[in-house]
Amino acid sequence: MVSPVRRCSRTACGRPAVATLTYVYADSTAVLGPLATYAEPHCYDLCSEHSERLTAPRGWEVVRLAVDPGPARPSGDDLEALANAVREAARPPRRPAANDTPTPGSRSTDPMEVAR
Repeated sequence: MVSPVRRCSRTACGRPAVATLTYVYADSTAVLGPLATYAEPHCYDLCSEHSERLTAPRGWEVVRLAVDPGPARPSGDDLEALANAVREAARPPRRPAANDTPTPGSRSTDPMEVAR
């Protein structure tokens, strides 16, 4: 079974990741920021211990963005938005009522008619 928690990219470290490390080679910069929403190629997820001890090669700069050391949990707003999206997707499509049919000479609210 695959764990929903992303783990530190460092070899033999199984701690939960809290930050994502990205290198900007053109600027000789290592950027350490909050854990990315999705695992990305060429980015490294680090645990709190490894993110605190991170150093860059000589001549490189480390940019540290604010990192929340706690495990990432969905907020109430995230869960509410997800629930609303599921409800909306589960609704049957609206069928026009018999009295919704435009009469000849009346303006139609059909988007294609509006564009004309």
